[in-house]
Amino acid sequence: MRGQINERYDYQQEIINHLVDEDGYVERNHSNFDKKFAMDPELLFQFLKDTQPEKLEELTKQFKEDTEETIINTINKFILSKKGSLLSALKHGVDVNNQHLTLLYGKPATDFNPELSKLYSENIFSVMQEVYADKENKERIDLVIFINGFAIISFELKSNSQGQNYEDAIRQYRTTRNPKDRLFLFKAGCLVNFAMDTEEVYMTTELAKEKTFFMPFNMGKGEGVNSGAGNPQFPGKYSVSYMWEDILKKETLVELITKFIFIETKESKDPLTGKKKVKQRLIFPRYHQLDVIRKILADLKVNKTSQNYLIQHSAGSGKTNSIAWLAHRLASLHDDDNQIIFDNVIIMTDRVVVDRQLQKAIMGIEHKAGLIRVMDDKCTSEDLKLALESNTKIVVTTIQKFPYVVDLIKDDSNSSDVSLKNKKFAVIIDEAHSSTAGKDMMAVTEALSSSNKFYEQDIQDQLVQEIESSGKQKNVSMFAFTATPKPTTLRLFGRLDKHGNYRAFHLYSMKQAIEEEFILDVLANYTTYQTYYELNKEIADDPELKTADAKRQIAQQIDLDDQNIAQRTKIIIEHFRKHVMSELGNQAKAMVIMSSRKAAVKYRQAFENYINEHHYDDMGMLVAFSGKVNSDDGKKEFTEASMNGLPEDRTAKEFNKPGYRFLLVANKYQVGFDQPKLSAMYVMKKLRGVNAVQTLSRLNRICPPYEKTPFVLDFVNDYKDIEAAFAPYYTTTLLADTVNPQLVYNLVEKIDGFYIIDPQNVEGANNILHKAKIQSRDKKNLNFYFGATEKKIKELDENTQREVLTTLKHFVRCYEFLLQVSSLKDEELQKLYNYVSYLMKYVNISRPGQGYDLTGKIKASKFTQKKTGQHVAGTKRSNPVVKLPMADDVVLSEDKKKKLSAIIEEINQATGSNFDKDVAVKSMLQIRDLMMKSDNLRNSAKNNNEHDFELSYFDHIDDMLIEGLEHNKDFFTLLLNNDEMKKEVLGTFAEEIYKSLRESKVKQ
Repeated sequence: MRGQINERYDYQQEIINHLVDEDGYVERNHSNFDKKFAMDPELLFQFLKDTQPEKLEELTKQFKEDTEETIINTINKFILSKKGSLLSALKHGVDVNNQHLTLLYGKPATDFNPELSKLYSENIFSVMQEVYADKENKERIDLVIFINGFAIISFELKSNSQGQNYEDAIRQYRTTRNPKDRLFLFKAGCLVNFAMDTEEVYMTTELAKEKTFFMPFNMGKGEGVNSGAGNPQFPGKYSVSYMWEDILKKETLVELITKFIFIETKESKDPLTGKKKVKQRLIFPRYHQLDVIRKILADLKVNKTSQNYLIQHSAGSGKTNSIAWLAHRLASLHDDDNQIIFDNVIIMTDRVVVDRQLQKAIMGIEHKAGLIRVMDDKCTSEDLKLALESNTKIVVTTIQKFPYVVDLIKDDSNSSDVSLKNKKFAVIIDEAHSSTAGKDMMAVTEALSSSNKFYEQDIQDQLVQEIESSGKQKNVSMFAFTATPKPTTLRLFGRLDKHGNYRAFHLYSMKQAIEEEFILDVLANYTTYQTYYELNKEIADDPELKTADAKRQIAQQIDLDDQNIAQRTKIIIEHFRKHVMSELGNQAKAMVIMSSRKAAVKYRQAFENYINEHHYDDMGMLVAFSGKVNSDDGKKEFTEASMNGLPEDRTAKEFNKPGYRFLLVANKYQVGFDQPKLSAMYVMKKLRGVNAVQTLSRLNRICPPYEKTPFVLDFVNDYKDIEAAFAPYYTTTLLADTVNPQLVYNLVEKIDGFYIIDPQNVEGANNILHKAKIQSRDKKNLNFYFGATEKKIKELDENTQREVLTTLKHFVRCYEFLLQVSSLKDEELQKLYNYVSYLMKYVNISRPGQGYDLTGKIKASKFTQKKTGQHVAGTKRSNPVVKLPMADDVVLSEDKKKKLSAIIEEINQATGSNFDKDVAVKSMLQIRDLMMKSDNLRNSAKNNNEHDFELSYFDHIDDMLIEGLEHNKDFFTLLLNNDEMKKEVLGTFAEEIYKSLRESKVKQ
């Protein structure tokens, strides 16, 4: 138990006492420190004598009394060389004349060689306090940690009880410590420098005076929804006690040096001069990175390949390096019986081309030649298969390539001797949410399954094999990294906690990342706009059509209306010039989120016209969308490349240049695009759920050395909806419901109730689908089987068709997912799944309610853009629980038929053109409620068909309106005086009221 701290020295001494008494450190006097070489020479030579006496003896024969000086100078020369470093010297040793000296012994991967274990135990760890690093002996360093005589860590300590904290220690490093002193010289001096008080720790790997960048090395405070920055409180201990109880332990320090710390080299080109710049950084893991790797490895030692792992790490977590570290550790991981756990490590990214940053991180960690193979876009699926069958330990590929492995193996009966089925795999998935659904993931598990056999067998065996090969395989563990886990991802990779929720194996929350200032809060400055307009009918006809379809078409026409585009363009450009452009040293950029590819084209043209008209020569723009877009008259064709004047793969790189300010995107660059200069986002697309989080998070990157304030201007979404979208991912994400196989059987029962699928057709189709080669006669039979079902579907009414298609889709989705997370085995169910999967590709039924084109039949006018809200940073609420999107969650709502004029009237009311929105909605509901209470209407519904009921219904409307005058005099009077409007508005409820009253009980 610690007592009251009176001096910072007491705190310092407690650390030293623990290191000496508990961890076997040697405490050394600062007089033993050689500031010229940043080492304790006496301990270096003690280490060499204990571990390499023959080599030392041989060097002594050569250099006699100059031996120690020669060794020190040679080591120092290597460390200070362009290609050398202290890290490299410790990891690989140094050659002195013809003798190779090992300067640090790593922990052996196995216990097979007792001699290596003994050498590992001979490493000497020591600590000094009050160390002078400068020539004048003016500035003392509180603590310095040494290994085998080399200074590797420095500490500046502060005591909170004395009114100082880590910020004072950081200030001390920046203002009084000389980066040129040997102890602090980049790559040659300490590997890391800690600024620590009794509650928090910050670190840096390079001193650069005032520009020194410190980052937190804290554990994180709180669990689940309470997780955030800082450290927890420990009874009877300092909050930073983990530093000397864990981080400074001998085993941890050796692990950090040999397995984690590396020097990253980045090449960049000056956008103005074109000159290449080379920047090196010494990468030391942040606490959560070290923690997640160690916890995964410890769990694997116990569970081996029996478990999957979900890593929920926010943007700003350093995920790329975490994946690289994990891959290298998994490649050499042995269990307690000294057996290798994984034969191959496969890293899958959901991008079309393997991310270059990820490539560099994986290749940047030192490894033997041939250990890693990156499958670039030129590599074939055969190359991928050969890499897995060879001695390549780490294979990096994309999810798009991987499914082909299944077909390659199935078709190759003369496979090489080394079978994939006898291997154990670790599969690391980058951004798991978009790579874990449906066929892609099923193909991965099938390709790697040890239970999968690729030879001729009867259909029943193939069905059983097909079921087994799609679930959790005993020879495969998957490690999924994502900031925003979807419910299906949680269920597939998450762990069940004591409360019955599925949660991530490890968490680094968005809240903690924001509080630690690794990312920015994109909701801190959020402005919403509402577009108001008036709609008018341009035709005499008044056709009937579906509400949802009409609204969808109207929304599309409003979105692409020239007047609307012109107004929004002006708002965006002028807002950017006034509020954003000068940020980040006048380098700020903006992303414009478009609703469609056509919108991207039209806004690109509108931006260009506006900029040219106002002579804004400093506002270049680029557009990003896939495929081709035709002009309204069909005479022109637009592509991203043609509009930008450069190849599509250069868009992101070109956008980084100073001249470009806007990037207009349509379903591109909304996920994974890392551009720190993005300071503003202008949204013209409905964003929901994970998509909202991923899109808006393009703004969350920090941009040192500038203070960046992200800004969002949204023309479409409500702020509360956006806030709700972020809530599940702000801290932790939990899945409250589990997968019940009964859901699938309920769907099968529902499908059977439609009487559209003949069991004989299911059997016949499966017999064909499992053939090695399908002949033309087989194809004709398949057409017959699927055609019979399609015919029955088309004979149903529109609403039932819609319900059938929805049910079939949910059956396929639910069954595919259930296979991956359960041991469900049902041959008949698998046959039905096979049949329905192919049926969905065959059936060609347009969505009910579509078909009437509103183009040219309505006209919008009187556009107005009004600011409706400005939201600044506030307390975020976490709502961590999500649910699986299974069939039980689907409610098929009746899509009421309305006259076109009634739909236009409804939209005009909602946009404020003729009626106040709240008044209009409330009033219509009041009228409906009054009618629902009418005994006369109830009797009419009980005794008449729907057509005859409508006659009685409209006879009673005036009575209902008069009765309701006291509730809403203005609106009800308006309807009483306008028969056409009255029938259009109140006709909306006729069918609903008839059905409800007909099924209700007549009052006695």
